[in-house]
Amino acid sequence: MSANGPVQAVPPAFLEALAAVRRASCRREIHLQEIPAPARLAPYALALSADVHERVPRKAPPTGAKAENIAPAHPEELATGRFVLLHDPAGSALWDGTFRIVTYIRARMESEMGNDTMLGSVAWTWLLDALNESGADYRQAGGTATRVLSESYGTLEHRSETIDIELRASWTPGDHDISTHLEAWADMVCTFAGLPPLPSGVTALPHRRLS
Repeated sequence: MSANGPVQAVPPAFLEALAAVRRASCRREIHLQEIPAPARLAPYALALSADVHERVPRKAPPTGAKAENIAPAHPEELATGRFVLLHDPAGSALWDGTFRIVTYIRARMESEMGNDTMLGSVAWTWLLDALNESGADYRQAGGTATRVLSESYGTLEHRSETIDIELRASWTPGDHDISTHLEAWADMVCTFAGLPPLPSGVTALPHRRLS
């Protein structure tokens, strides 16, 4: 959490929002942790990182070896993201409020899937669907979806062409119950990762799993 001032001076509204974040109930597949918050975007801020990894079973131990001495295979990252809660007690005309949520999600796609021209539109629709289905009160939502092409050459030319989908979005919460917003966003990260089950009406983007 970032606060430009004495801890005792933290506004009650921001403390209420932090309490709501702690109440959030997110899917167990997603790993959330607090990270340093940006100091220049608002007087008060909280930042969280999120990662979803493919579950990889432990390898069977060789004959005569103890199972506890066998390390699990390295899990593949399916999706990653950032969730930032900003608060300015003075309010902001751009935000249309005193709070703003800024998010980022990235996931890797198969190249043929990533070349779908509707990919960005689908990703943006996920945001609205997730917020609406969670019952989150919000306004002034905006965002950008980007497809990033990666090609390898030389000694790495054997690697397949890949495309990452990135969604940067922000919106103004209509109340201090940030738990519904965090839960909706966490569900989006899991959706980007291709994890079932999905909320009603939401279609999964196929993700790339390396062999």
